[in-house]
Amino acid sequence: MINQQLLKPNSIVVVGGSNDTQKPGGAVIRNLLSGGFQGQLHVINPKEDEVQGIKAFHQADELPQTDMAILVVAAKYCPEYVEFLAAEKGVRAFIILSAGFGEETHEGAILEQQILDTCEKYQAALIGPNCIGLLTAWHHSVFTKPIPALSAKGVDFISGSGATAVFILESAVSKGLQFNSVWSIGNGKQIGIEDVLEYMDEHFDAEKDSHVKLLYVENISKPDKLLKHATSLIQKGCRIAAIKAGSSESGSRAASSHTGAIASSDSAVEALFKKAGIVRCYSREELTTTGCIFTLPRVEGRNVAIVTHAGGPGVMLTDALSKGGMNIPSLDGELAEELKGKLFPGASAANPIDILATGTPEHLGIAIDYCEEKFDNIDAIMVIFGTPGLVELYDAYNVLHEKMLTCKKPVFPILPSIKTAGPEVADFLSKGHVNFSDEVTLANALTRVVNTPRPASQGCDASMVDVQRVREIIDGVKDNGYIAPKLVNELLQCAGIPTVPEFVSNDKAAIVEFAKKAGYPVVAKVVGPVHKSDVGGVKLNISSDEQLAGEFDRMMGIKDATAVMVQKMIRGTELFIGAKYEPRFGHLVLCGLGGIFVEALKDVAGGLAPLSIPEAQSMIRSLRGYKIIQGTRGQKGVNEEKYADIIVRLSILLHHTPEIKEMDINPLLADDDDVTAVDARILVEK
Repeated sequence: MINQQLLKPNSIVVVGGSNDTQKPGGAVIRNLLSGGFQGQLHVINPKEDEVQGIKAFHQADELPQTDMAILVVAAKYCPEYVEFLAAEKGVRAFIILSAGFGEETHEGAILEQQILDTCEKYQAALIGPNCIGLLTAWHHSVFTKPIPALSAKGVDFISGSGATAVFILESAVSKGLQFNSVWSIGNGKQIGIEDVLEYMDEHFDAEKDSHVKLLYVENISKPDKLLKHATSLIQKGCRIAAIKAGSSESGSRAASSHTGAIASSDSAVEALFKKAGIVRCYSREELTTTGCIFTLPRVEGRNVAIVTHAGGPGVMLTDALSKGGMNIPSLDGELAEELKGKLFPGASAANPIDILATGTPEHLGIAIDYCEEKFDNIDAIMVIFGTPGLVELYDAYNVLHEKMLTCKKPVFPILPSIKTAGPEVADFLSKGHVNFSDEVTLANALTRVVNTPRPASQGCDASMVDVQRVREIIDGVKDNGYIAPKLVNELLQCAGIPTVPEFVSNDKAAIVEFAKKAGYPVVAKVVGPVHKSDVGGVKLNISSDEQLAGEFDRMMGIKDATAVMVQKMIRGTELFIGAKYEPRFGHLVLCGLGGIFVEALKDVAGGLAPLSIPEAQSMIRSLRGYKIIQGTRGQKGVNEEKYADIIVRLSILLHHTPEIKEMDINPLLADDDDVTAVDARILVEK
């Protein structure tokens, strides 16, 4: 729980406060004092009478009533302090900087639980243990540096790691990124990242609060809460970017299905972020660069103008933006010639607009004005301006400063000379700006921002699926494992997913009779082995009773065979849909082209169930093989609308059946009219 005693305490006690600012107990007092905390600041230290000019109490019972306590003592002493301070001194917020709890030993976990139980009993807020603290404009309750510039419109930063938070702050400060608050949750025993987002969402004031949230996440313990409140904040106008560490995890067991082999816990994280509209980052530099992008006006299109005085960086920026799907449109015609005429001979107005190393601050302003006012096909302006040694940089950066204040189009300052022009860059940052010192890092981050979709709608139309009958079928399954083809077919029918007429039997005569009625050619598949193709258990284009009878005899001789399935032979483009249940996240639904595209190329896209039609369409269109779905080289495409509809229907079915752990529909055969499920398997674990 987050309360006012945590956010705006009128009094704070540091238990274990010290005169040694090289220790956490001394450093946190230093930061509280330098941060201008206006309330009563107390210290408990049994060996000192005064700590950094503050009277020290030797015992906790000497302390007056206090709102918040910061504990910087050994873990074994913390539970007793928390109990006494909460019961006797009215403390209702605790920040425990100390380590040595559940992150280290079982005994430490017991101490941690005791602290949580006490906080719950007295309705007290708890940050930590094992954290660097909480930094706000009201109180600097952290023991680390740097302390970034604070602003009500700065970034809210929430981190699951204290040390990583410090490194991210270092990266941000060098770029001029300002902060509104920094939350280091440590072990997150009571307040986790999801809980901080919940509070920010439920108490959001669009006029007063920060619209930018940056997250460093090591463990997502409450995916539903993260999804709900991140989505809500973004819909209210906020922008969120996050690093999720541990993306290389591949799962703890061998998977028996295509989906199980492809999907991973990180696939679910990726899908969660996409569903919420969170920009995913993979490094500190990328996260802080994205945060800087968020402080500028939104880029409403993909067309970028590059204004530079150095050819090489302009080319590298062009390459990186193009690779990420941005456009650097050519600027030509009368306006381009007019601009070129106002620059020095040899300058280029083609885009990149190269004003040359000899270009003046006035030339810089003219080029920006043309991009802002006259070139209608430009959505954003990127300005590269370092130190060629031929102009007064203060003047150039003052021009850039003025243009950033007046331009409606976002202007991205790329000032690479942070060493040789350190004072000039610092002066520019002091005016409230950010700086992107590396053009390629900026381009990569911007393309991630532009390519991240808006949050998906949270509702789904359950009436698309006969949920009651689905539950009856699943509840009737007694044993764990792959369920019978007949039940698979019934479940697909409950979801309104078209299937090929099929018949399963261990009776050869019945199999042949069904094939006669369905009409040749037919397909025969062995029932029993999981991977049919690997054991020769699939035969296509069977055209006669005699051929079918021979294949039946052969397949029934395959190890583990229990029956044979026969289906009417249909043709079309092979598609794939799969699903895997991820604990806490729910079902990750995958789609892609079937056959080798799944097995060899792993060209799939994922989303978390339940999915909406726009989400399914976005998944389909993100595939590398999407041109095949559209139709290419004279071949007709597939019915994309029906493919998306099937993905949504399957996701709703899965949303109501957590017992389904893995599922493959491979292939679905599709043409420009229909999409039909040909083969499917479902793994149930209760």
